[in-house]
Amino acid sequence: MVKNLQHNGLTKEDIKSLLEDNKEHACEGIGRDKICVRIEAIANLPSKYGQFQVVAFYNNSDNKEHGALIHGNVVDQEDVILRLHSECVTGDVFGSLRCDCHDQLVTALRTIGKMKMGVLIYLRQEGRGIGFINKIRAYALQEEGLDTKEANIALGFHDDERDYSVAAHIIKSLKIKSVRLMTNNPQKIAEMKQYGINVTERIPLIIPPNKYNRFYLETKEKKFGHLLEGVAGRFQEQMDVPLFKNRKI
Repeated sequence: MVKNLQHNGLTKEDIKSLLEDNKEHACEGIGRDKICVRIEAIANLPSKYGQFQVVAFYNNSDNKEHGALIHGNVVDQEDVILRLHSECVTGDVFGSLRCDCHDQLVTALRTIGKMKMGVLIYLRQEGRGIGFINKIRAYALQEEGLDTKEANIALGFHDDERDYSVAAHIIKSLKIKSVRLMTNNPQKIAEMKQYGINVTERIPLIIPPNKYNRFYLETKEKKFGHLLEGVAGRFQEQMDVPLFKNRKI
């Protein structure tokens, strides 16, 4: 039965404690929008990538419902593998080849599912924070010759509107002491540290390019400073599991 699938995850006592601690939680919030989140529900989520538990979060600012997939028991643990994944309907759901989002999501879940413990936080900030409609508008501008950064700016946005204060609050809500952050984006590391999260290691998550996203990856590397090790400029044999190497910060 589903209730028995998660043997090494959060215990019933952990779940009860987290829900009770969050029941009346209300803080001043963190980040530019002073967002406060609280845990609303926890359940088992068996998946093709491993046994997980899913945690649903309420926030006091908007109607976005963020989530976390937990493998193993992460409460009061150090060096927990963490992936911060921003929502990408076109990639995550529709399998778009214009970006590397789907492959990053799947690879992160497969990796975490094989570890003793880890967390993937799913942040509802579609299109680098500009929303689905504007993301498609940006796609149309890219088809006219703009890159992803130029398209966002042309629409009146910053090149990246994402904010990771919600993720920092989620980590604290789950009582995680320190994380090994799975990312190519130095900005994520900087913001986690800014919000008081102890990041002990960076784990690259590099996806080999295809003919549709090579220019996109080049832009991420050259204009956003993502640490892709020149992957967009190299042709690699396609592989089931992308390059995944531990790197100290």
